[in-house]
Amino acid sequence: MGCKEQYIPCGMVDEESAALHITFGSSYKTSDFIVETIEAKWNAMAEQEKAKTSLMQIKMDNGPESSGRRTQFLSRMVQFADVINRPIHWLY
Repeated sequence: MGCKEQYIPCGMVDEESAALHITFGSSYKTSDFIVETIEAKWNAMAEQEKAKTSLMQIKMDNGPESSGRRTQFLSRMVQFADVINRPIHWLY
């Protein structure tokens, strides 16, 4: 349709409610894009839901953008955990 820009999806599924959250970005999927998607999902949650969340557990595909060796990704996730004041468990 003449569009040169491509949009890349980054999705999350809440396993308890089966709710799907998809964010589209115009740059390639980077560690910053992944963390910003998680932050956006957290910020969209109701305050009551945030209050009853004691642990965030994230299952990831361990791609190159979200590798446990990727310092930018780990740094951003630690910053996010500090902001929300909750532990985060990664399941690769």
